Amino acid sequence: MLDFCILISSLFCSSALFLYNFHILKKEEIRMKIAISAESTIDLPKEQLERFDIHTLPFTLNLGSKSVLDGEIRPEDLFKFTEETGQLPKTSAVNEFQYREHFKKLKEEGYDAIIHFCLSSGISSAWSNARKVKDEFENLYIIDTKSLSTGIALLAIQARKLADEGKKPEEIYAISSERVKNVQASFSLESVNYLYKGGRCSMLARLGANLLHLKPEIFVHTDTGKRSAGQKFRGSRRKVVRNYVEDTLKQFNHPDLSLCFITYSTAPDDVVEAVKKRLYERGFKEVIPTHAGGTISCHCGPHCLGILYINDGK
Repeated sequence: MLDFCILISSLFCSSALFLYNFHILKKEEIRMKIAISAESTIDLPKEQLERFDIHTLPFTLNLGSKSVLDGEIRPEDLFKFTEETGQLPKTSAVNEFQYREHFKKLKEEGYDAIIHFCLSSGISSAWSNARKVKDEFENLYIIDTKSLSTGIALLAIQARKLADEGKKPEEIYAISSERVKNVQASFSLESVNYLYKGGRCSMLARLGANLLHLKPEIFVHTDTGKRSAGQKFRGSRRKVVRNYVEDTLKQFNHPDLSLCFITYSTAPDDVVEAVKKRLYERGFKEVIPTHAGGTISCHCGPHCLGILYINDGK
């Protein structure tokens, strides 16, 4: 009788262990493999894309008769082209065919779902083009970030972390979409000359700004995703950047302190380091400097610098 009880007890324990292991395996099986994706306008270097496991596809830059992919040319070379020709490089958004091939490749790599973060629909046709192929793929989520540059990166990085925590793609989509309205994306410019060349500034405004030595700020409206002028500063470039940073931190004063980007086309090392130091003093846990890609550089010109963070902290 004792042996029989021991046998029953052993069988019960084995069954319980089997059910527990089966539950764990099923839980692992149902966790979806999720790709986080964006265009090259996310303005992250290769090492950061790899660190956060973000997939990208490039915009195209047209320099006269020559075309190059965004990320394959330095901002300095773009500015040199403009100085020599008087023309701005033109940017071409990712087209429908390129999106289809990009999403198809991710699916072939075994991803169950894709969450793609688009450059603002108020700036580019990228979101519209991506939407055209959405219904061709199962579990493809397209987000209009209403932002640009590393403002997009802030949302994509958060999405990657949520995916790694086991969140479902629809949950990640909902959380990311909700945070769009809180992305603070702005830049301090050296001049309005590139805005004028790109048709985003009138001749009268350009003359007035140059005459008064005004250094404008541009920011992105998160309701429309369009850019507009903000504060105008005077003084040396270092003074202007310092005032721009202080004004931004004062105006958008509830930052999520986990991460902030310093994104610039060109800037002296000591200016970038001074901004970085100030942001750490403000309490940011991580501050990442990055070079602006072709889109920001073409539109804003040399010596453009911005700080970007999500303004929904407590």
